[in-house]
Amino acid sequence: MSALFEPYTLRDLTIPNRVWMSPMCQYSAAPTGLDAGAPNDWHFSHYSARAAGGTGLIVVEATAVSPEGRISPYDLGIWNDTQVEAFRRITRFLVSQGTVPGIQLAHSGRKASTERPWKGGAPVGADGHGWQPLAPSALAFDERHPVPTELTVEEIHGITGQFVAAARRALEAGFEVAEIHGAHGYLINEFLSPRSNHRTDAYGGSYENRTRFALEVVDAVREVWPDDKPLFFRISATDWLDDGGWTADDTVRFATQLHEHGVDLLDVSTGGNASGVRIPVGPGYQVPFAARVKAETTMPVAAVGLITDVEQAEKILANEEADAVLLGRELLRNPSFARLAARELGVEVHVPDQYHRSV
Repeated sequence: MSALFEPYTLRDLTIPNRVWMSPMCQYSAAPTGLDAGAPNDWHFSHYSARAAGGTGLIVVEATAVSPEGRISPYDLGIWNDTQVEAFRRITRFLVSQGTVPGIQLAHSGRKASTERPWKGGAPVGADGHGWQPLAPSALAFDERHPVPTELTVEEIHGITGQFVAAARRALEAGFEVAEIHGAHGYLINEFLSPRSNHRTDAYGGSYENRTRFALEVVDAVREVWPDDKPLFFRISATDWLDDGGWTADDTVRFATQLHEHGVDLLDVSTGGNASGVRIPVGPGYQVPFAARVKAETTMPVAAVGLITDVEQAEKILANEEADAVLLGRELLRNPSFARLAARELGVEVHVPDQYHRSV
């Protein structure tokens, strides 16, 4: 049996293989109106193709828990029932193909209200459907971004409630896995890192205070997310700073705490919270961070980051550097990566009847 195609069970959920799709924003939802934030034909086609291609778990892109939690006005959201109904169309099809549907619940914090990447990604104002970003501290991400409004304690508690409401709606929409987005310089990551969190109250300063919001969100979501369904947490394992940032040591320490609070798997990424840093990007460049968490804790992990070929993915799992691999750009290029990988490794994977001629 190939390690890549061995089923994987978390709580009562069995994922048919370990080729998983990483959440990747499509910036393709309506920015305003009754359908704002709701998935549309593009999203259905996008995710359905990867399910038909044999992907074991698809984690739907960063989905905002509130309108101001979107990265761009064109992001998906799950703050109302219209969005729930639109998501059901996607989850039903994924399940019909044997794919587990997952969703990443997110709040973008100080990196909110930006244009789509292919339009330059610059911050937008009211004339571009934008809004004033929120953050732990009144510190801009870089010289392009506006200074965000510092959250009050009452507002922090309100956002925790938004994550809870989003998790309930995700369950109604048919998702089997929920992932809390704590990476890439978005709101939860901003609280974790001393680079972006300069608060002097119970949510800033010490490691214990900086991790408080993340753990409160995890606890609140875990309370409403069913006991038989897994909860993931995506983390940036390092800010890639020499000092004054979140570190790999912090990640290992935090992974143990997250596991104790009911998180079932850590999705290990890096970076995104500090501008202008040099990141040694290359094939599998983030895998060592996942491997360290796996080696030093009991937390299951998924590796992500320029995992692009079958042999590389199989080796990561065979070497016990991770429990699963999350593919991003490669699945954009090749929706049928899992099906082709299975053929290369000599194992079976779900193939739609309509595609049997390709086997």
